[in-house]
Amino acid sequence: MSQTVQRAIVIIETLAEDPRTLSEMADVLGVHRSTALRLLQTLEGSGFARRRGDGRYTVGTRLISIAQQTLEGLDLRGLAHPHLRRLNSACGHTVHLAQLIGDEVIYVDKIDGTEGVRMYSRVGRPASLHASGVGKSILAQLPPERAAGLLDGAELTAHTESTFTDRAALEAELDAIRRRGWAVDDGEFEDFMNCVSAPIADSTGQVVAALSITSLRVIAPLETLRALVPDLLHTAEAISAELG
Repeated sequence: MSQTVQRAIVIIETLAEDPRTLSEMADVLGVHRSTALRLLQTLEGSGFARRRGDGRYTVGTRLISIAQQTLEGLDLRGLAHPHLRRLNSACGHTVHLAQLIGDEVIYVDKIDGTEGVRMYSRVGRPASLHASGVGKSILAQLPPERAAGLLDGAELTAHTESTFTDRAALEAELDAIRRRGWAVDDGEFEDFMNCVSAPIADSTGQVVAALSITSLRVIAPLETLRALVPDLLHTAEAISAELG
């Protein structure tokens, strides 16, 4: 990959997180301000970056449009969205939809709950395979060879004290998820969050995605979320039925 393209990618990813000044972008890139300005102006000219009134740069409307078109092109997201809204209205907590795309589980839709706290999850961002409810829901239901292949390429990073970092322990957890049909994230990625999750299958019966209900522990501890599992499973089954 050329250095210019690589820097452009870094700029776009950085601006997608938070607006940045020219000096901040130069520091992120490790280049002189004039080089950063030239790159930002090029991206601005093509609609991929935008200079705000306060002088900071953010992502441009063209990038937002492309992202929206891509998301709308995911049939699963459009089909599942009304179901997510109904589940969110019924439980009041954040509802996620994550899809297995290639070797990653990607958040493709999210409806925020009423907690008002910013979560790690964002549409378009990958979920942890081993430390998220959606990741474990999908892994547990994949053919053994496919699941093993994904885990072979994954680093079992310890995010909290509850994270499964031992392969044998994780596989035992996946067996338990397979038997009961749904998964939990017991503070495994962020220790103040928990969730319950269920898999979604396509017309062939192959699991392609997962649905989750997520909340702050202080608002809805895991036992409270467990009580919502029947609604979660009903929603996941309804989405699976529409896919097939």
